[in-house]
Amino acid sequence: MKRIVLAALVLAGCRAAPPTERYGFVARLGNDTVAVESVTRSGNTLTSDETDRFPMVRQRHTVITLGPNGGVERLVSDVHTPGDSAAHRDRHIEAELRNDKVTLTKRDSSGTKSYEFPTGGAVVVPHVDQMYSLYEQRFMAAHQHAAAAKKSADTVHLRQFYIDREFDRFPMNGAVVRVLPNGKMEIEHDWLAGTGEATVDSIGRLQHYSGAQTTYRIEVDRLATPPDVKPIYDRFAALEAKSGVKSLSVRDTMRASIGSASFTVDYGRPLARGRQLVGGIIPLDQVWRTGANAATQFTTSAPITLAGLRLEPGTYTLWTVPRADKVELIVNKQHGQWGTSYDRAQDLGRAPVTTETLTAPVEQFTISVAPKDAKHGTLALEWGSFRWTAPIVVL
Repeated sequence: MKRIVLAALVLAGCRAAPPTERYGFVARLGNDTVAVESVTRSGNTLTSDETDRFPMVRQRHTVITLGPNGGVERLVSDVHTPGDSAAHRDRHIEAELRNDKVTLTKRDSSGTKSYEFPTGGAVVVPHVDQMYSLYEQRFMAAHQHAAAAKKSADTVHLRQFYIDREFDRFPMNGAVVRVLPNGKMEIEHDWLAGTGEATVDSIGRLQHYSGAQTTYRIEVDRLATPPDVKPIYDRFAALEAKSGVKSLSVRDTMRASIGSASFTVDYGRPLARGRQLVGGIIPLDQVWRTGANAATQFTTSAPITLAGLRLEPGTYTLWTVPRADKVELIVNKQHGQWGTSYDRAQDLGRAPVTTETLTAPVEQFTISVAPKDAKHGTLALEWGSFRWTAPIVVL
């Protein structure tokens, strides 16, 4: 009789254990692959092998023990960054949650550092920009929270810590996940300007993620078969070794003169990468940073008019608002800010620009100043099939 009971208990335990899941994620920026991840879930253990180029190439092996609330109880991660200095090229990171406190330890050739942060009783998840198994864990934890509250929609506040960034400079911060009807979720967190949108299954597993409404305009798809990460890492690393570490949207400075007046434009230069530009990654009727990353800075050494707006010598930022029937240029008096920190109260003015369609598409966003004579010239913004121009007059 004892044997029968024991056998029944063993069978019940086997039935209760969820099957091991193996799958992956691929993240693309337009038609360029920027991250690939292989994921295994077995019981309360999540194992990730991942590589990305965002912008430095990294290879990560991470094992996470999950808690009953969907948060992390323990994390062990080995990160290899071939383009980093010898002291920081290989890092071993451990995190443990105990008594509403996260203890973090980072070890590399420069030594070992440890940190402690209170959780405030919140669900805690690790954060890496391009590890979408961690995004998925946020969504699954939020779904679990909403299901426990018996709500079809809910807003869940999580706490997150960082694997790649210096823990002392970047302590734990917040993330907000909104559980929406029909298998949709939204996420906002401190390193994501804008709102990420996700499609999930009935238990919150990530099927697709879109950063179209954020500064990280990544599109992520679930892979039913785990990818072979190593050859992709090798390809990323070989390209970086050949050309050096490059931002996905490089920063550039344009310099030009009209007569005695000199001009500089400091701006991010994104690539089209096969994406729809105006009406796509540049939404209609919204202020666009007119480039990528930090705000586009325009400096003039002399008094001028730009698109009819008077500018005294100094530095300004340029913004644009594309509409269905026209494009507006905005000259803003603030400068040095990130490209999501537009302050309309600082506007010097707005003016329409001339729009043209190019016959030969421009792959990389380009700003130029072309002189016509000693007093007149043209500011031109070109990308994909559009060319927007504004006259410059030196006063």
